[in-house]
Amino acid sequence: MTSLNDMAICVRHWDWSETSQTVSLLTREHGIVRGLAKGSRREKGAFSGGIELLTEGQVLAISKGGSTLSTLTVWNLVEPFRGLRERLGSFYAGMYLADLVNHLVLDSDPHPEAYDALRSGLERLAGPEAAEEPNRLSAVLRFQWALLGAVGTKPDLLRDVAIGGELELGEVVHFVPGLGGFSRVDPDGAPNGWKVRLATLSTLRQVESEVGLGGDGETLRRGVRLLGAYVQFLVGKKLETLGLVVGEG
Repeated sequence: MTSLNDMAICVRHWDWSETSQTVSLLTREHGIVRGLAKGSRREKGAFSGGIELLTEGQVLAISKGGSTLSTLTVWNLVEPFRGLRERLGSFYAGMYLADLVNHLVLDSDPHPEAYDALRSGLERLAGPEAAEEPNRLSAVLRFQWALLGAVGTKPDLLRDVAIGGELELGEVVHFVPGLGGFSRVDPDGAPNGWKVRLATLSTLRQVESEVGLGGDGETLRRGVRLLGAYVQFLVGKKLETLGLVVGEG
């Protein structure tokens, strides 16, 4: 039996009973932790009135060997990210960020940088600037990139993954998901290589270099859509929340 004391963001929850919940938490030092919070929905208790989706808190939990669910004993709410619940666009984007975490981060596999990126992304989406769609798309794109880097699947932006050497730029390039990067040719035909505008590649390079994002909203949308499609390729599943972010849901 081991105990856990960590900062956490709720990325999924289910009602277990009228007074209890099961939750999936991204913790900073312990990765994804799934747990049972008995009595969490009681007004007076150790769970701040319940564990809400896309909120941050300090969690205390006990893990029993061989059990997939930890027992949560305390949840102290730290940051509710209220702005997410004031704008539908921000809430949809936050749900997509949580969806990415649930599909790319493994249980008990710590990625502090992923936690920090999620917290930063939710802060941006909850802020007043997120009322503008380009700012929401920028926050999502930055998080996609950071999470892919944290789990070791970030695309190569400089090397030609199909023919080797430095990536030479033409009017369009091809993103080859099976090779995890870009090429000036589509070696295996359209089903395997996706045509990408140079403006989209340039935007990803800006994200990688951590400079301010330029480009219009449509270019940002293409970047989000491209990385979203890449994630779906990696996990072998369509994420419905992506469509809500890029306007295809």
